Amino acid sequence: MTEHDDARSRWRCRRGMKELDILLERFLESRFAAMDGRQKAVFSDFLNLSDPQLADFLLNGVVPADADCKELVEQILSCTHD
Repeated sequence: MTEHDDARSRWRCRRGMKELDILLERFLESRFAAMDGRQKAVFSDFLNLSDPQLADFLLNGVVPADADCKELVEQILSCTHD
């Protein structure tokens, strides 16, 4: 991913819910740079989900069926403990 893609991901982390903004931006700041291309692609796909879907996964304890998405959710939530 290019610098432009990184900036685009940063912009896409700004959602309609303050709680999502905080979780996604915290993750972006602490983990995004170390992610490989595949992980960044999973994150980009994750950001295509609607705010209610993201809230279900990140705030309401719904576990994604997709293994990559589940791993990403766990990583995002672990940033709250860093």
